[in-house]
Amino acid sequence: MHFPRLQDVNLEPLWEEELNHKLAIKHSLLFSEINGVKTCIVEEETLGEALNYFSKIDLHYPVSIVDEESFQRLKNKFLEIQTGSDFEDMGTTSDELIEVESDLLEFIRNSQDLLSSEDSAPIIKLVNSLFFQALQKGASDIHIESNERKGEVRFRIDGALKKHLDLDKSITSLVINRIKVISNLDISEKRVPQDGRTQLSISGKNIDVRVSILPTYHGERVVMRILAQSEHIPTLESLGFKPDITEALYKLLQHAHGMILVTGPTGSGKSTTLHACLQHVSTPDKNIITVEDPVEYNADNISQIQVNTKVGLTFSAGLRSILRQDPDIIMIGEMRDQETAEIGLRSALTGHLLLSTLHTNDATSALSRLMDMGIENFLISSTLLGVLAQRLARKLCVECKRADYLSPALATEAKVPKDKLFFHPVGCKHCDFTGYKGRQAIGELFIIDDDVKEMMKSGSNDFQVREAMKKRGMDTISDKLRELMMEGTTSYEEAVRVGLMDG
Repeated sequence: MHFPRLQDVNLEPLWEEELNHKLAIKHSLLFSEINGVKTCIVEEETLGEALNYFSKIDLHYPVSIVDEESFQRLKNKFLEIQTGSDFEDMGTTSDELIEVESDLLEFIRNSQDLLSSEDSAPIIKLVNSLFFQALQKGASDIHIESNERKGEVRFRIDGALKKHLDLDKSITSLVINRIKVISNLDISEKRVPQDGRTQLSISGKNIDVRVSILPTYHGERVVMRILAQSEHIPTLESLGFKPDITEALYKLLQHAHGMILVTGPTGSGKSTTLHACLQHVSTPDKNIITVEDPVEYNADNISQIQVNTKVGLTFSAGLRSILRQDPDIIMIGEMRDQETAEIGLRSALTGHLLLSTLHTNDATSALSRLMDMGIENFLISSTLLGVLAQRLARKLCVECKRADYLSPALATEAKVPKDKLFFHPVGCKHCDFTGYKGRQAIGELFIIDDDVKEMMKSGSNDFQVREAMKKRGMDTISDKLRELMMEGTTSYEEAVRVGLMDG
């Protein structure tokens, strides 16, 4: 038998409703149109298996052989069509989910079909269950790692990673392929990093998931960030800020123009706070536009722009375009460079309220950070309204926390009374044996008033401004952490981790 051979072609899938494509793909038989003729597509390596299956179905299409890469490309397109609607009904039928961790381990041990392929029912069930259990535990990220002999799944809960389960090495690659398929990524590409998004519907709730895949020495690793929809955006009060901070921040948000910055390390909840602020000021008479990288909260009442450096849509390019859209309030995901900071500050000067984030350790350091970017001193003092520095501290589990005294040396170092009982983490089933359950935002708010402007004019540095603000009664992050320890909300260990000693 002689079949025409095609080399390096980019074919489009021919999806025939009456055919069982799942079986055809399993037997390496694909369909496409070549020059208007419906054709069966096969590859050399699996030619026998494909023709064997082809002889069993009542089709009279011509057969063409393509090279391995062209075949894989076409197969990926078929898989995308086939799995596009797989998640539509997720959570409505419990037989697609395994709800308990111990049952999942049992399922992995006993299921014989797990190794068949990434689109087999058990693999779909396993991946669905990982998402379901991550949501049950309140995880913000799911990590799937390939190690030398096994794979590992970890969840980030309350800012800390916790091991969920081990996977067989061969199952790990199928799970990662399944995630690639539902995120519309290339399953044949294992050498370069890939980023994608997918949307799930679990128990009637829509959840956006951001997917990042990275090739490592022992195979690929996946990190999936579970993003919230607009109905899940918290208020400043529910984040745990003290009333004095929320009231002062709300007062700043009433300004018609100027700039408000939120600072802190990665993962300290800056984006969440900004979105909480936007939801507070969002009314039908305001035009609110954001430039973010990536868009983490999908909010209905604001226009959001996703940064895309591949096509030249950077923060500064997005910000320039925004200014032509007649905005009232602008939010920039991050002040990364001088150009973005300068356009942002000038827009705040010309009648817009601008919100953004900056990577600094405390509120007063924002001044020198902006100066380091090359921003003129007068521009900062005339536009900056206030800076909120924030952290997220884990709260002790109320079911199992244990009271104990701190050693005199630690109490002196932490500037707390030596004779007071403080609480420590223990761990129980309520907190998944971590000792902590939930997190609380804490912050210091540095308001730029006339005195601060005078100090900036006279050339005072961060340290001098900070000391002056403390004397005037500004509560620092350290003070707030000390308060949480005294109340018994958090432990000494957690307070030190978050920044008790930073002053």
